[in-house]
Amino acid sequence: MDNFSLALLMGIPSGGSSSSSGGSMTTSLVTFALVIGIFYFLIIRPQNKKQKETKNMIAAVKKNDKIITIGGIRGTVHSVKEETVVIKVDDDCKLEINKSAISTVLGPESKKDVKEVKEVKDVKVKKDKKDSKEIIEEEEVEKK
Repeated sequence: MDNFSLALLMGIPSGGSSSSSGGSMTTSLVTFALVIGIFYFLIIRPQNKKQKETKNMIAAVKKNDKIITIGGIRGTVHSVKEETVVIKVDDDCKLEINKSAISTVLGPESKKDVKEVKEVKDVKVKKDKKDSKEIIEEEEVEKK
């Protein structure tokens, strides 16, 4: 086999055309840069943002905040230490957990908040009843 047929089989350009080699090198670098850019904006940047938010949330935990741990335990913060948090799960049950085990901070627990939530639910129920009466009346008018 001669060198020409060997070059064709291997896909290597024969001769000294170095300009096509430089063009393919530029194309490869641009493609590689594009892939890195896509990874940065779709994976790395959002992950860093989420880590920063989680770190700030854990640093802002204070007494009487309601929290959920990564294990699903719900409780109210009883005291905050340097690396741990004591949560009150039940009247007689307190647990000491690492701050890193906190998944979500729901906010402070107060009777005023519970009362406001109940009032909002009552208003929604009244609206729903009113809407259902209007719908029934409209259906009766349509039947006549």
